[in-house]
Amino acid sequence: MKYVFIVNPVAGKGKAGEYIPEIEKICRAKGVDYEIHKTSSVGDARKYTRKLGESGIETSVFGCGGDGTLFEVINGATGYDNLKVGTMPLGSGNDFVRNFGKKKDFLDVLSLLEGESRKIDLIRCGEKYAISQCSMGLDAEVCAKQAKFKKLPFMSGEMAYTASLVYCIFTKSSNVFEISIDDGEFETYDVLFSLCGNARFYGGGYKGIPLAICDDGELDFIIIKKDMPVIKFLKVMGDYKEGKHLPWDRTIFRRGKKMTVRSRKFSAVNVDGECEYVKERTFEIVPKAIDFIFPSNINYDEIHKVWEDENKTSEKLFT
Repeated sequence: MKYVFIVNPVAGKGKAGEYIPEIEKICRAKGVDYEIHKTSSVGDARKYTRKLGESGIETSVFGCGGDGTLFEVINGATGYDNLKVGTMPLGSGNDFVRNFGKKKDFLDVLSLLEGESRKIDLIRCGEKYAISQCSMGLDAEVCAKQAKFKKLPFMSGEMAYTASLVYCIFTKSSNVFEISIDDGEFETYDVLFSLCGNARFYGGGYKGIPLAICDDGELDFIIIKKDMPVIKFLKVMGDYKEGKHLPWDRTIFRRGKKMTVRSRKFSAVNVDGECEYVKERTFEIVPKAIDFIFPSNINYDEIHKVWEDENKTSEKLFT
């Protein structure tokens, strides 16, 4: 097995590169075949991961950066059976790893080398694949603006998301969409949020999809209708962040395989933090699409059991 660490040197406002000596030290001590590739531009991580896939060599590829770096590695690795994917969360948001433990658990290089992989689902959106979530609506508009806020001094991923949310809620809170789930009839909603989730966290720590399980072969769909003044939503934004929004009367919660969203005007679509403007997008489950590496210091089975228990408790309320 070969181990490749794809490092985004500008992630975490330049701090990601500081981990390279530690990676080299542990890999040499373990005597493994390893390589460090520093990205030079946007898209480089995806291209390099695809090159590793085309080589046919059994390789564990670790995206060392933020969620954007992981997104590129996932999209480069999808379709190649010789690749397993892991991450070192060195960015400002690091939302995917929040589902399984603390950030530091994924920064232990030895545990990553000794970790085991599990097949997990992905979300297909056009030609892109998401590991966490896709969305259209206020949160996608927030995501499109978040990158600008993140450039400000002392602005963390969570702070940037919150600042962008407050800004957009006064300018992008009304989104009229036609939505179809599992090829059903399209229904029209004026929405705040329209989420499709494979994992629970996004936006720098917001638990927007609080019951999602990343390997159950289904997606969680959450539609939050706009039926309240902006000021009222600001008062309950903390509950949304903590994942307490499923009981709201304005929340529609479903599970399924596919969701299509149509907009009468160009609207932002968010695919794991990658944003563009479209009039229609379909989000679809791709079961067991990628081998994801969990460090040995994380008990995935134990975490999975907690998720299952939470979902059983909530079943009577939301089905």
